[in-house]
Amino acid sequence: MRAGLLCLALAGVTAAASAPAAAQDVRDLRASQLRLDSIRQERQRLQQELESLQSQVRDASQEVVIIGRQRAASSSALQELEFQAELLASQVETTTEQLTTTQSALDQRKGALQRRLRSIYKRGPLHSVRVLLSAENFADLLNRYKYLHLITVHDRNVIQDVTRLQVDLRTQEEELELTVGQLENLRREKERELARLQRIEGQSRRALDQFEKQQSQTATQLSDAEEAEARVNDAITRIERERIEAERRRASAGAAAASATVTTRDLGSLSWPVEGQLIFRFGPSRKPSGVTLINKGIGIAAAAGTPVRTVEGGSVVLAGPFEGYGPTVMVSHGGGYYTLYMLLQSISVQEGQHVVEGQVVGAVGGEESPEGPHLYFQVHAPIRGNTPEAVDPLNWLRARAAARQ
Repeated sequence: MRAGLLCLALAGVTAAASAPAAAQDVRDLRASQLRLDSIRQERQRLQQELESLQSQVRDASQEVVIIGRQRAASSSALQELEFQAELLASQVETTTEQLTTTQSALDQRKGALQRRLRSIYKRGPLHSVRVLLSAENFADLLNRYKYLHLITVHDRNVIQDVTRLQVDLRTQEEELELTVGQLENLRREKERELARLQRIEGQSRRALDQFEKQQSQTATQLSDAEEAEARVNDAITRIERERIEAERRRASAGAAAASATVTTRDLGSLSWPVEGQLIFRFGPSRKPSGVTLINKGIGIAAAAGTPVRTVEGGSVVLAGPFEGYGPTVMVSHGGGYYTLYMLLQSISVQEGQHVVEGQVVGAVGGEESPEGPHLYFQVHAPIRGNTPEAVDPLNWLRARAAARQ
């Protein structure tokens, strides 16, 4: 009996010591599950953002960033799953130890109960009565009654202990089975998370390759655009120098100076060269690779072959192919003001020809450009000093709904 009571006491101490640790494990597991849920929600949001991005103009640089964040989210999710697996494995180990201790205590109590039952059986059902009747005096009777009462209480406690240990054993077995099931589910989830991480890493490599390729292409475009604009500026500078020299010669000969057909008074009043949607504006333009190009004009989308008309009268000073912009018409309006009609499919005028407002100078081209068929239109004006420079055409053209982008 003393051995059984000692075993129960040790089991109680073990259970009491392990209870705070188990409670802490449960709190840690719950906190990890909350973190995992947060990570999954963030990853879902990133996936939706990526799908939205891919459904619009493809922005490789932003795609690389989002995929990188997805990769980090999947790595964090995998770490949380590993943390939860460690906690559950620890719980399995603790529960197994408790199960072993409970089983040992149950076996000991069952053994004690069986020995007690055999003893009662051997002595017969009247043993207690014989013990009482064999008392020599009243004091001895009271002692014997007390002794029998203690034995009865001990027997009842043994039965209660066996019943309680059986319930504890079933509870611990169910808890162990549940924890093992959770651990198996986590193992499968870790496998899926690892496969997802591998897919994201592959996607990240492809996106990075695409980004680097687009960067290289855009860098080439940037260099080509800068060289083309430099050629435009050189051409305008040369033409403007020749114009000024010609006016000086006419002035020396006593001829009247030609008046400009475009001045700052025409801001916001010029006709549009072609009807169509504005596809890019004057100034910085961010490309899908993340590189920013500087547009010196505006792009007006229109079907290939659509007539392109002058915004104001003037003299054609360039009509032909221009490196970087294809067929181009440049009209001088006098006083250092020029309009340029680029990426044409065909040209309808000749150099030296005088044109009037609304006259057709060519047809829309640009079919091979990434933006599709469109007119690239520029305005150059002597804003600072006498040197013409590119200005925003929208400030000179009539305001209309098509100008909104």
